[in-house]
Amino acid sequence: MGDFKHLVIVKFKEDAVIEEILKGLEKLALEIEAVKSFEWGQDIEGLEMLRQGFTHAFMMSFHKKEDFTAFLGHSNHVEFSSTFSSAIEKVVVLDFPAVLVKSPA
Repeated sequence: MGDFKHLVIVKFKEDAVIEEILKGLEKLALEIEAVKSFEWGQDIEGLEMLRQGFTHAFMMSFHKKEDFTAFLGHSNHVEFSSTFSSAIEKVVVLDFPAVLVKSPA
């Protein structure tokens, strides 16, 4: 079994200051020790009919589910969640144990 993943896919509100949200997410990942890794990206290739307005994806990895649970309850996460939530129009969240098929080279 691989890491535990927290995948968030969002469509931001038109008035959202996305750069500030990204800085906040990066700061959050660096401050909370339970986060093993954090990466994000903005869609540049997807057809609108397929992406349904979603523009950004965020992925956090944790060594185990218990680390993810600790992250959810961390005061920095709780505080930032309200800022993040107020900036998004639509969201999809998936939390899952990853199945590693091929390791990074």
